[in-house]
Amino acid sequence: MRPTIGYELRLVTQTIRGMRFLLIMMMQQKRQKNPIYSFKLLGTKVGDYFSFSITRPSTNTIIFNSKTGLVFSDQYIQIATDLASKYIYGIGEHVGNLSLDINWNTISLFSRDQSPEGNYNVYGVHPFYLSMEPDGNAHGFFLLNSNAMDFVLQPTPALTIRTIGGILDMYFFLGPSPAQVVQQYTELIGRPYFPPYWALGYHLCRWGYRSANNTREVVERMRDMLIPQDTQWNDIDYMHDYLDFTVDEEQFGELAELVDDLHENGQHYVMIVDPGISSDQPSGSYPPYDEGIEKDIFIKNSTGSNLIGKVWPGNVTFPDFINDTTHEWWAEMIRNFYDEIPFDGLWIDMNEPSDFYDGSILGCPDDPLETPLYIPLHISERGEVLRVKTICMTAWQSQYRHYNVHSLYGHNEAIATLNALEDVLGTRTLVLSRSTFAGSGRYAGHWLGDNQSKWPDLARSIPGILDFSLFGVPLVGVDICGFSGNTTEELCARWQQLGAFYPFSRNHNEYNANAQDPTVWSSQTVTAIRDSLNIRYSLLPYLYTLFYLAHTNGETVARPLFMQFPKDNQTWTIETQFMWGDGLLISPVLTKGSRSVKAYLPKGERWYDFNMMTEVTEVGKVTLDAPLTIIPLHVRGGVILPQQASNLTTTESRENPFMLLVALDSSLSASGLLFLDDGESIGSLSSGEYTLIKYIANSTSLYSEVMMSGYSPVDSSVIDTVTIMGLEESPTEIILNDATLPDFYWHWENSTMVLVVSIEIPDINQPFTLEWD
Repeated sequence: MRPTIGYELRLVTQTIRGMRFLLIMMMQQKRQKNPIYSFKLLGTKVGDYFSFSITRPSTNTIIFNSKTGLVFSDQYIQIATDLASKYIYGIGEHVGNLSLDINWNTISLFSRDQSPEGNYNVYGVHPFYLSMEPDGNAHGFFLLNSNAMDFVLQPTPALTIRTIGGILDMYFFLGPSPAQVVQQYTELIGRPYFPPYWALGYHLCRWGYRSANNTREVVERMRDMLIPQDTQWNDIDYMHDYLDFTVDEEQFGELAELVDDLHENGQHYVMIVDPGISSDQPSGSYPPYDEGIEKDIFIKNSTGSNLIGKVWPGNVTFPDFINDTTHEWWAEMIRNFYDEIPFDGLWIDMNEPSDFYDGSILGCPDDPLETPLYIPLHISERGEVLRVKTICMTAWQSQYRHYNVHSLYGHNEAIATLNALEDVLGTRTLVLSRSTFAGSGRYAGHWLGDNQSKWPDLARSIPGILDFSLFGVPLVGVDICGFSGNTTEELCARWQQLGAFYPFSRNHNEYNANAQDPTVWSSQTVTAIRDSLNIRYSLLPYLYTLFYLAHTNGETVARPLFMQFPKDNQTWTIETQFMWGDGLLISPVLTKGSRSVKAYLPKGERWYDFNMMTEVTEVGKVTLDAPLTIIPLHVRGGVILPQQASNLTTTESRENPFMLLVALDSSLSASGLLFLDDGESIGSLSSGEYTLIKYIANSTSLYSEVMMSGYSPVDSSVIDTVTIMGLEESPTEIILNDATLPDFYWHWENSTMVLVVSIEIPDINQPFTLEWD
């Protein structure tokens, strides 16, 4: 699908009778009667200096201007542009600030098994940026190219893009709001997939449970301490000799029973699978390899033999996920393994693809694809070539050289995995992929990789998840409390508080590190963790609705402040706070020993303290109290948040009555949306088996508009509590559907100016009106 507003400019070369020509193909996206852009192409005659420009006529703002030149040659393409301002975001996957440094800052893109630190190129590739313009408008740029590349930001402000292959297939998104830019971008690359409801619960994992019994003990401690947990995970230690689709029968022989126990308690199970398939096993003893050989689905080296690399099980071959037959083989392996262990989702790791050899067991040939004249900066400055920590660039994937499709490997594996799981399970599922490319959000979520148990990594997690919101991958999180090294109690407590508001919330750490699950800490920390997770679970109806809007409209879930308040330039560099949708502001503690947070509450809005249920009197730059047991949360006036009482699992919390939290704005109005379905059906939207309700409040009433009523929860269709913040005085009478409620059904808290009404709406699909005098 093409974006509704924008231009695609495609530059390719074609050789005719021994001469190479530059072909310029301009494809206007859905001609507008009054376009919000102006396109000029210069240098169209032989010998002219080629350039083009795109501007926004209403403000004369530069969107793209290639006047500094174009270089188009074998294994090196360069184009440069002026930038509208110094405020630019995206270009991932990288480690750094949300608002990118433009002082000669180079970001290299090429998928790599690299922990998120320093200026290295890491797991994924997203050649997209969003730029804020001086007046608060925004635009976006996307280069559809999978070759290794550099984005060089300069203080002019300007940008130079260098790639070592492919074509310049460029897309421009005119917004004009930053939210519209992301919507237009995801309309092109594909809307994010709709995760199952349980995927939004709390997840627990580690590399190093060492046995099924140890894993079960953690689950049971979580239940005993009444800490919510939806999903238990296992890392590669469940495998026999690290072989995919196997189980270590000695230490994990009771894994199937553990999974059955999880399911009996309304919980779920996810396990890891790596792409490398062992090639060292005796013939006929390891079906994934034997059948892969029979179907001829592995990546070939330059001579046409199966390329042999090395990962955890030793020597391995790599499935070619460009090949349709590979998808069929992968689905068969998943189905066979599911018959042994009935998992609910899969975690696909090491899929850059990672290789412990540099290239292959036989090395790589002397070829320009292995050693191009230009290598992206953050690879070349380490004295490395492209094949370091991955396979040969000269390898063959179907008819493509790996040089050209390397960064698509994880993306294509995610497609194969989601399709296989949906076929096996018959429901929506969870795929978590380490390597991603533009459009991967259609098939998988992502976590930010092997971070460290350090305070700076806690702080860096926020710009990381916000980047992926821009990239159309809203189901994103970070290893809570850190993966590498030993965390501390204070760091883990603060990280759990923040992690309760990652869209994907999972605690995970490495093999030899100390245990860091919520149950190992002091009673005070356990209480703080439990409280933050209970808040998350109470807000899951709101969070699930945000994922529905992301899936259908391309809206963001975790949202940078500048996206909600683009006209307030104070928000343009904020990366220590973020929002859930347009309604909830999260301001976590990010530094050791702090008991307060310096935060920004955008002006011109009413804000309410979620924890205290009081209106905030001071806005702008503020200092918020944040004792060890509290994460500061604020509700924006003008929104209605749907809630349910929390429970230990989403299975149980979905059975609780609904609640509405109404936060009136300065005009004493508010609105909100609630989406409901069974939480797992693949076709609920297309079949109409869902409910969509809009809630609207003003100074004297709250009412519902049922936009779709195709889903009827059996046990949880009751609305039993409405809380209204922002009324100017206590009402004297409360009326529900023309019937006056007895006084004991409602309470006015004079100190906080909050009205709490106990109501009985027996069917959420039936419209209601609540009035007050």
